[in-house]
Amino acid sequence: MRATTTTTRSLAAVRNLGVLAHVDAGKTTVTERILYATGSTHKRGEVHDGTTVTDFDPQERDRGITIHAAAVSCAWREHRINLIDTPGHVDFADEVERSLRVLDGAVAVFDAVAGVEPQSEAGWRRADRHGVPRIAFVNKLDRAGADLDTAVASLRDRLHPAPLVVQLPIGAEGAFTGVVDLVRMRALVWADGTPTAVEGPVPPGLVAEALRRRRLLEEAVAELHPGALEEFCATGALASRTLAGALRDLTHSGDGVVVLCGSAYRDRGVEPLLDAVVDYLPSPLDVPAVRGTHDGVEQRRPADPAAPLAALAFKVHATPTGRLTFLRVYSGTLGKGDAVWEPGAGRTERIGRVLRVQADRHTQVDRAVAGDIVAVVGLKSARAGSTLCAPGAPLVLEPPGAAEPVVSVAVEARTSTGTERLAAALARLTEEDPSLVARTDPETGQTVLSGMGELHLEVAVEKLRRDHGLEANVGRPRVAYRETVVRGVSGLVFRHVKQDGGAGQFAHVVLDVAPLDDGATGFAFRSAVVGGRVPQEYVRAVEAGCRDALADGPLGGHPVTGLRVTLTDGATHVRDSSEMAFRTAGRLALRAALRECALAVLEPVAEVTVTVPEDAVGAVLGDLAARRGRVTGSTTRPGTAVVTATVPLAELFGYATRLRGRTRGRGTFTARPTGYAPAPAGTR
Repeated sequence: MRATTTTTRSLAAVRNLGVLAHVDAGKTTVTERILYATGSTHKRGEVHDGTTVTDFDPQERDRGITIHAAAVSCAWREHRINLIDTPGHVDFADEVERSLRVLDGAVAVFDAVAGVEPQSEAGWRRADRHGVPRIAFVNKLDRAGADLDTAVASLRDRLHPAPLVVQLPIGAEGAFTGVVDLVRMRALVWADGTPTAVEGPVPPGLVAEALRRRRLLEEAVAELHPGALEEFCATGALASRTLAGALRDLTHSGDGVVVLCGSAYRDRGVEPLLDAVVDYLPSPLDVPAVRGTHDGVEQRRPADPAAPLAALAFKVHATPTGRLTFLRVYSGTLGKGDAVWEPGAGRTERIGRVLRVQADRHTQVDRAVAGDIVAVVGLKSARAGSTLCAPGAPLVLEPPGAAEPVVSVAVEARTSTGTERLAAALARLTEEDPSLVARTDPETGQTVLSGMGELHLEVAVEKLRRDHGLEANVGRPRVAYRETVVRGVSGLVFRHVKQDGGAGQFAHVVLDVAPLDDGATGFAFRSAVVGGRVPQEYVRAVEAGCRDALADGPLGGHPVTGLRVTLTDGATHVRDSSEMAFRTAGRLALRAALRECALAVLEPVAEVTVTVPEDAVGAVLGDLAARRGRVTGSTTRPGTAVVTATVPLAELFGYATRLRGRTRGRGTFTARPTGYAPAPAGTR
């Protein structure tokens, strides 16, 4: 089975999918083998050799992990597959979020030994939020301790889908050589060094087990699919065509998840995975029409090349030859030289070139149509999340959500001449990666770079050195503390009066400040003023002023969260009151109220999953306790233990080095920010 190409493809023959997995589950290897099996590459790339197509950045090859989401295209059974290999490390989860926003389907890769791991679970939940249908691929069945049934059980227990296992492994661990296709009841066996399977009958020793599992599959599908249930009740079985159609329907609806297995590293199971992508995952025609708004009115745009253009930018990448903007075209057609309207910037831009992307290589094409994922050259103001639409049919699409940075470092150029270059380089970094935030501290004058974790910031600083030739001094990472109200105040009266010639300023407000219920974070504002004593436009100004005051709290200048402000009374002046006066009064009044409230500092916490040898569990638990960690669970596997704990993020700096030392290099951990918790007394 080798890939074939055609010059024209309908939308029904397009698949836009991402590969999701935990670190080291093998998703980049899966992507590499897909490219090899489809004929897009003629040599297998290896992560450990630094020769993969999608991990083309020097830091990715040095570190052996995926940092940037990379787009590639290939063809299989006359279908075009646009595929995005996403990062698995928690520090780069924002790349996964932005990729899922523009994808129609996903392949979730799981380690056959470890099963569901923290970041595979996080990626799965993100796909749930975006409504992305997916299939599961249990990888590394050739490893010692690999077990398909155990991995599927963890899938069912931790992710709660209805797993529909369509394959039975032939051989176990090092003797794994192929699979039995339970849908078509055939055996696929791979010889070493080739991705092409030899098809044949089910081995005699597996016939009974294959029939038993086929029966279980039919029963599971019949329970979930009305059409399959009707045939099952009538005949007592399901035809292969009926079963395949039902699996496709259940995948699209999310009521079931098709599970396949294999070993990508040994080229076993990749071709059936490609067949499943074509057979079960949706095309752009199978997903709902994209929704957007214009002047507050919701509109839908079908996946039709003849409809008005609607495209979403999900990634920006600066290259030595120009600025690339990656787009998902939802409707319409986009060609070289076309004028497009960007509602966010309120300006028209012109498309210089349209490129088909193959990781770091690009091929120019004449146009992109609905359903395509391409890069364009020539856009100056578009950012990740920007909408591009036809000038005569404006529309704003919902942008992908941006994660809030939790770790910061102070960055300064080592020479005075590098200060301006540093500012320009940071602007480019934050343009490419919206989860990075660069700002100037108004009190210290320091340039502060904030990101999603220690590794995230290490990569950004190294990028400054490699790509921009800047040597920078970096301060110790700082976490993003918050302040919250523990006990509020009532009836705080504040009068803002200013008279310096001409029209003056007058605003009188009375505020109640209280904590939100159940320790929730955020800010709530309401007005309880009666009798029109404060007009509605001034109420909105007071709310805006209160939001201004939340930027820095009285304890340590941290943002304030977790409070409710109620405007209970006020007064105006017939001539001197204005929105500006009431906004100023709201800001100053809330600052005064916060100084009278009982406040507490909150610190970000992370859920940490530590995998260590059994003989090192005691040392690891003691170290977590010393870091103010709270153990929430512990499980054992053959020879290893997995400990989960909630740990303040400030205590995790340098933890990787400490863990390696305590476990002689055998321990690993992942951390996922989960929210905020009260910090120890005296924290500022």
